[in-house]
Amino acid sequence: MLSRRDFVLASLASMATGRSLFGQGPASPTPVITVYKDPSCGCCTKWVKHLSSNGFVVTTHDVQNMDDIKRAMNVPVALQSCHTAVVDRYVIEGHVPADLVKKILTEKPAILGLAVPGMPAGSPGMEGDHVEHYNVVAFDRDGKTHVFAKR
Repeated sequence: MLSRRDFVLASLASMATGRSLFGQGPASPTPVITVYKDPSCGCCTKWVKHLSSNGFVVTTHDVQNMDDIKRAMNVPVALQSCHTAVVDRYVIEGHVPADLVKKILTEKPAILGLAVPGMPAGSPGMEGDHVEHYNVVAFDRDGKTHVFAKR
């Protein structure tokens, strides 16, 4: 498990070198995303497959205590879901659709990340017979939020 201290040290090193903490460099043509998930979570595995099928190179880390990861990455409690990811400089929380992850990588908005709170039916990784409408929420380091997209 990545300790908070190790995460902070790695983050500082990446800022000093200008290299991405979890990718191959600052501007990889193939998006590289690192996913932290519970080892027994099936919907997390399905979300990883969704990312892969949409052109992402995915690295996964099975983590026993996701609360430490969420706290280290400043994910607001109200937005938390089952898995947390990092791509470029952005935090991705929960079942965010791949097209929206690509959108922020292209547009580079001044946000910390995107979240799909909870586990809405019909979101990527939560496919089934029932589909719920849900919001994809942008958040910043201060915990301010706004609806980024509606699905």
